[in-house]
Amino acid sequence: MAVETKTAAGAVISARGVDLTFQTSDGPVHALRDVSLDIGKGDFVSFIGPSGCGKTTFLRVMADLETPTAGEILVNGVTPQEARRARAYGYVFQAAGLYPWRTIGGNIRLPLEIMGYSRAEQASRVTRVLELVELAGFEKKFPWQLSGGMQQRASIARALAFDADLLLMDEPFGALDEIVRDHLNEQLLALWKRTGKTIAFVTHSIPEAVYLSTRIVVMSPRPGRITDVIDSPLPRDRPLEIRDSPEFIEIAHRVREGLRAGTTQ
Repeated sequence: MAVETKTAAGAVISARGVDLTFQTSDGPVHALRDVSLDIGKGDFVSFIGPSGCGKTTFLRVMADLETPTAGEILVNGVTPQEARRARAYGYVFQAAGLYPWRTIGGNIRLPLEIMGYSRAEQASRVTRVLELVELAGFEKKFPWQLSGGMQQRASIARALAFDADLLLMDEPFGALDEIVRDHLNEQLLALWKRTGKTIAFVTHSIPEAVYLSTRIVVMSPRPGRITDVIDSPLPRDRPLEIRDSPEFIEIAHRVREGLRAGTTQ
């Protein structure tokens, strides 16, 4: 299925014909096939597809954690390696990944310490990002003293601390219960609105993808390829109740159909 993408002009992410094959002891594993996509500045783009379809792999390609075997990908007009060296993105993993022996503030300061920021600048940035994720006052707490949802917010704060314009998020709320997940979805949308970040977000949840995104990228089973790119007509201000609207249900139906079509190709 041919999928039209936005023009690459001014794109934060621009991928053309990206293939990736892993060499394993059991033989080659074709993870991505002919992936072409542009992500514009300020977009919130979700990637959805069955397990093993290459969603996380494509995110890792953006982050220079995996190298494609064919095709080209640019981040802010440069290679992923150059973007990584320029600290052009923050990365939020599936698990919060906080060091238990460091306080929340200490965890957030860690990348700033590595980058050589002054103590005064570190303190200022920690205070700012804790306020952004509504964790002001928790700087001296340890991870084990926070709930799972609060730990993930701290992980997001750490990714925001050095003020990269691009945020890569690999299913950060997948392990949380539905009530907490809904709350964090609302908070993430509010954060996105306040900061204007470009966000690439991996999820297995159709409602989450539809609720959060300006664009939804539907991927097929391995080898992962794009079967549909859906531009959302929903307003940027989205209460949770919008999930009961006909427009939301229509988009969710199209995502579901795209997932179903991908399994038959």
